[in-house]
Amino acid sequence: MSINKQLKIGDLTAKLPIIQGGMGVGVSRSSLAGAVAKEGGVGIISTAQIGYDEEGFEKNQAACNNRAIHKHIKRAKEIAQGNGLVGVNIMVALKHYAEHVKEAVAAGADVIISGAGLPMNLPELVSETCRTKIAPIVSSKRAAQLILKMWAHKYDRTADFLVVEGPKAGGHLGFSREQLNEIDTMDYDEEIRQIIACKEEYEKRYEKKIPVIVAGGIFDKTDIEHVFELGADGVQIASRFVATEECDASESYKLAYINAKEEDVQIIQSPVGMPGRAIRNALIERVEKEKEPIKKCYNCLAKCNPVKVPYCITKALIDAVKGDVENGLVFCGSNVGRINQMMSVHELMQELVS
Repeated sequence: MSINKQLKIGDLTAKLPIIQGGMGVGVSRSSLAGAVAKEGGVGIISTAQIGYDEEGFEKNQAACNNRAIHKHIKRAKEIAQGNGLVGVNIMVALKHYAEHVKEAVAAGADVIISGAGLPMNLPELVSETCRTKIAPIVSSKRAAQLILKMWAHKYDRTADFLVVEGPKAGGHLGFSREQLNEIDTMDYDEEIRQIIACKEEYEKRYEKKIPVIVAGGIFDKTDIEHVFELGADGVQIASRFVATEECDASESYKLAYINAKEEDVQIIQSPVGMPGRAIRNALIERVEKEKEPIKKCYNCLAKCNPVKVPYCITKALIDAVKGDVENGLVFCGSNVGRINQMMSVHELMQELVS
């Protein structure tokens, strides 16, 4: 089966059917996304506290994040040199979700992928006449049906593509702890087939192809071939891109991935209110015993109450991406234990498709 084929999203085309997953805070910004797009894939920038290293961030996070969205989309496109596509991942759970979407469109993002909640009002924020394509992240047929039905009813519009994120993904997960505890007995292939089947109604209704991108636990060419056999049009891969020279995270962060073993991976409860997959470290051990004192609120999450959450997720993610991987939060996918070397984005993309 050929993996070296194009991914068509409406009138946009990527030479390769590989989307690099968005990882925040600061793990996937312009350096990584631009390098992936340069190879013909779809490079994704995470907007979650994207401006963490901008001057004035401590005083005005919102303005710095908006400025950084423009800066990194522009820079990623310059790196891409006209190849591939450059987009953003925007979490529904963000307090400034709508502003991030509007800024990304204004900055010329090719695609917007939205998860960590159901992006019910995304079509309201992105005009169908603009170039930017939109996709929800779904983890079940039920979520896919709910979003597609709502978008059709309220906006007379459908998704440009779907990202189906399975239980082996990194970061925030659209599954209960009970489901994640039974991951080995879960028939997620059947869920993927059902999602592919349920979107066909909307393809006919709107006379357009809705590509399905499968994410979560995609590690190598064999995994890609498998989901293609299920009917997928492309894959989204995140964890493997962390251990690349172009990844925007610190060297310590990348080494945490390379040195991690399977037994180091743990399901945690994120302040976002969802389970998440991360590398067990000193921070996780501490917050299992008691709350981490929160000295400053970074106004990142719409439903975060600093008095109640166990730790500040912004501070934890920033500490990690800067290099303090013991006292920061290091999200990862289930296959992180299989990553054992650093490589370039070019080498990784070639390995995945050749």
